[in-house]
Amino acid sequence: MRAALTRGLPGLLVALMLAALALVWLPAPGAHAATDVSTVAAALRKGPVYVDPAASGQLSATEADALAAKIKKADKPVFVAVLPADFPTANLFRNLRTDTGITGLYAIRLGDRFDARADSAVMSRSAVQNLVTSVQGVSDANTQLNEFTDRALANIHGAAPASWGGSSNDGGVSTGALIAVGAVAVIGGAGAYTVVRRNRRRQEEEQRAALDRLRVVVDEDITAFGEELDRLDFHPAEAGADDAMRADYERALDAYEQAKSSMAQARRPEDVRAVTQSLEEGRFSLAVLAARREGRPVPERRAPCFFDPRHGPSVADAAWTPAGGASREVPVCKADWMRLTGGEQPAVREVETEYGRRPYWDAGPAYGPWAGGYFGGGLLPGLLVGTVLGSIMASPGYGAAYGTGYGDFGGGYDGGDVSGADFDSGDFGGGFGDGGGGDFGGGGGDFGGGF
Repeated sequence: MRAALTRGLPGLLVALMLAALALVWLPAPGAHAATDVSTVAAALRKGPVYVDPAASGQLSATEADALAAKIKKADKPVFVAVLPADFPTANLFRNLRTDTGITGLYAIRLGDRFDARADSAVMSRSAVQNLVTSVQGVSDANTQLNEFTDRALANIHGAAPASWGGSSNDGGVSTGALIAVGAVAVIGGAGAYTVVRRNRRRQEEEQRAALDRLRVVVDEDITAFGEELDRLDFHPAEAGADDAMRADYERALDAYEQAKSSMAQARRPEDVRAVTQSLEEGRFSLAVLAARREGRPVPERRAPCFFDPRHGPSVADAAWTPAGGASREVPVCKADWMRLTGGEQPAVREVETEYGRRPYWDAGPAYGPWAGGYFGGGLLPGLLVGTVLGSIMASPGYGAAYGTGYGDFGGGYDGGDVSGADFDSGDFGGGFGDGGGGDFGGGGGDFGGGF
């Protein structure tokens, strides 16, 4: 019997090996249906549109191909996923963005619900929210996704990722093909990482150079404010001083110290915004203190003088027309208001540029953060329309290189760049179905709380 068993071992081993191979090569149950975020992410790395097999009734293969072709033709980083209603929603956008690893706009149709998120380098939160809201009433998936995509393509920054290739909705793929694709992806990923790192290094060098130019101007602003404090010659114990005056003076001193501290810690141009914001607050405190000491009414809070924020808070709005631009109302100090009224030129803040001294609004994008701290992002667009700085800040190039907000030099990755998990998770937080744009509740990134 032992001999018989021994003779039968080779055949038995062969049978066991064949059975094991069969288990390896047989497609896993449900392999054609997405069960996790990684499946969706893998598909989106290969193409802009993914339709889960369980949601194919919402968007046909023909419709999905047409939508993908539209996005590819526009060369924009827009990602669209159509998923079944019961797809897990906890941290859905954040996990999908992490797994896909590409900077862009991510839109998801989940059953009959729709929402989207985007890296701020490609689209602002408010823009995403507005786009999502504009299509929330559309029930047909194909119509909704096309309307959203058409509007998004007209507003988004950046370019399509280099990894997009064939259809992302193919059926089963052989293990050999997956290995080959994986090898290519590793090689391509290494190349993409090299390009991104080189681009990031170049941007860091540009930021250092921009900060060096800004440092001269900001130091002048800090020095000027310190001189104003000295000229005021206020003593908390002087006759007539009351608690309100002492509080004003303390706020001005705190602003002065905060401005110096923020500038000492500045590492990027956008850090300058905190410095000029402190100076603006400090100058207003000095204006209030001066009014109290002189028995005048406390002035209303107004933006600083547009022509030179060192002039202090504005007292009125006056018409001003930049060279080759349209007329607009700008906040002005009393001295500049009198100059304009008398037909004279205002005292404009000029800074050094490679073309000589120019008004700050004609000096380039580095002055966006500087102006943003003084005037705030909401006021700047109207003030700067038609100027060099306004044109640069309104361009997609400024949004991609220096961020989408006025004076925001953050980011480091353009739309379509491979960033992996290096992104602001706040851009992808909030609850699914809350209208998009991030900070709208839902449990701080728990997408189950937004339904």
